[in-house]
Amino acid sequence: MSRIGKQPIPIPPKTEVSVENSVVKVKGPLGELSRAFLPVISIEVSNGEVLVNPKKKTLFTQALWGTTASHIKNMIQGVNVLYVKKLVIEGIGYKAEISGDSLVLHTGLSHPLKISIPKGIKVSAEKGIITISGNNKESVGQFAATVRAQKKPEPYKGKGIRYADEVIRRKQGKRAV
Repeated sequence: MSRIGKQPIPIPPKTEVSVENSVVKVKGPLGELSRAFLPVISIEVSNGEVLVNPKKKTLFTQALWGTTASHIKNMIQGVNVLYVKKLVIEGIGYKAEISGDSLVLHTGLSHPLKISIPKGIKVSAEKGIITISGNNKESVGQFAATVRAQKKPEPYKGKGIRYADEVIRRKQGKRAV
């Protein structure tokens, strides 16, 4: 039994949720999201809340039950409040700038790195901080992970790109005798 899947998901005001053939569409003040789910999970909208239940009790549907409920909850939250990830760039000469529809990173390589920004995501770069925001939690997190993977923080001086709330475990390095 899924603890997350059992709980009804409340629908806030100014938000519409509709279900057609296992496709959930959520409309809110900050945009619209839609996602197709497997038909082994039944999704119902009633009395201002969304109910998610498995159609059959199998191991597969039990695994999908809570996952489906979490995805729907994230969609409802995303159209009401934007998801935001902040990345910090540390290092001498390291910087980021927005050029058209791409993010340009200067991270000590011989050439700048260009990463195209996906649709539905807003990126801003100011003095060592990259702010990524959007209403789809998965795409915001995936783009932030892609940017971080270009230059992961190293443990000696902490140079690289890291999340704002990430703590880098520092190593001591060589010691003078």
